[in-house]
Formats: sequence, structure tokens, C-alpha cells
Amino acid sequence: MAQTQTPPSRMPLGAHAHAPDLPASDGHLVARALVMRYGSEPRRADERADGVAVDVPALGGVDLTIAAGESVAVMGPSGSGKTTLLHVLAGILQPTGGQVLWSGRDLARLGDAERTRLRREDFGFVFQQGMLLPELPAVENVALPLMLARTRRSKAVARATALFEPLGLAGLERRRPGELSGGQAQRVAIARALVGRPGVVFADEPTGALDQVTSAEVMRHLTSLTAHTGASLVVVTHDENVAAWCSRIVRMRDGRIESAEVRA
Repeated sequence: MAQTQTPPSRMPLGAHAHAPDLPASDGHLVARALVMRYGSEPRRADERADGVAVDVPALGGVDLTIAAGESVAVMGPSGSGKTTLLHVLAGILQPTGGQVLWSGRDLARLGDAERTRLRREDFGFVFQQGMLLPELPAVENVALPLMLARTRRSKAVARATALFEPLGLAGLERRRPGELSGGQAQRVAIARALVGRPGVVFADEPTGALDQVTSAEVMRHLTSLTAHTGASLVVVTHDENVAAWCSRIVRMRDGRIESAEVRA
């Protein structure tokens, strides 16, 4: 019977000893007093003992600093604000109040084109379903962010190909997503997130559709490769086993950070 892998406090490079050198930014990601409300109506209301409705915003004043190379798991029940926090940190959503600073730059002061460029070049993304393009082979899915940034196709494909061996995907470069297992597809998505040499990788429930053994394998690759490149990693998850792979666990409730745990 296959056994799950126990996450270390900091995963060594181990099997990725031949990973390509992908230096990341040395910047910090800083959130200051983040508030997020959707539309003009309260996102939801809690009933106080006296029967008066109390507005609970999606984010209610979040302060969080993520250092270069740090891996942080954000946990919390449904509606706690963890996914909203990820989207605000990544510049996908603009907060109602507060700041997000990336390498000292205030994301709110950037124009739409600058934020798009930042998400394409400075940030990488891994989603629950991978979101690979079914008509493209795996290597072209990985190379796509570079080609969208007008990198020459041959150079983009070469850089993408270099990530397949350290992710245990050698020989699968020409397979389309429908010809890959769930774990293989997620590792292709990790390669796509890393190919642009980002400073931060955001992962939203990256193992939510996987079994426990495959989930551990995906997290091993995700944490070890981001650590090797120097990129920070922000993982939103409901799974304690997934969170245990990260160097810090932040727990949210009602749009606020309830606690933070630094792992040894």
C-alpha cells in the first residue's frame, strides 16, 4: 500500500538537485490594514445577542508580511476571507481599504496594464483544477506565460522543458492535459507558475481535487521548487496535511487573522 509522505519543516532540494537555476525577486509582500467589502451591501451579517445585525466584511483589517522564500498556508472555514485575501494580495481584487505592497510598490497605485504585467511576470498561480488549455501539449501550456510576454517561442519552450525533469515529468512534454493524471496535470501547472521566475507563487486549493498520496507528492514538488528558486509561496487550503508543508500557518475567521503558527 502506498504511504503518504510526512512534510518536513523545510523540504530539502533532494530529488530536485538538477532543478534549473531560476532566481526570484528578493522582495517582500506586505498587507497593511486590508479591508474588503463587496458592493454597497454587507457581505453577510452576524446576529448579536441583542438581535442587532453586525456587518462582517470579507476582510476586516488584515496585516500580514510574507518574506522572500517563505511559504505560508492560509486556513479558515468557508467564508473566513482566505480566498479573498489571496486575490487581494495577488492584485486580482483591489481592497476597499488598506495597502498591498510588493517590493515596496503599492499595488493600488499601479495602472491596469502594470498590474497585468505584474501578475504575468512577478506572480505565479496554481489553481485547484490546474486550468491547463486542453488543446495544447504540456510543454506549451508551461511556456504560454512566456510567449504571452513576447519571449521567443524557442526560448520559452526550452525554459519550460527544463522544468519537466525536476518535477518528475520527463517524457510527458508532448502529452495534452487529457492524457495526464490529476497529479501530473497539477505538476504541469506548477511548472507554468514557476517558468516566469516569479517572486511569489499563489496556490488556491492546489490539491483539492487529488487523493491524499497524490496531494503529498504535489506539495513536495511545490514547496521544494519554490524554495529552490527563492520565491515566496502563499497556499489557501482547508487541509491540515497540505498546510503542514508550509513554514507558517495563518488561520482566519470572519475576515481577520485569528492566529499564526511558525513551524520549526
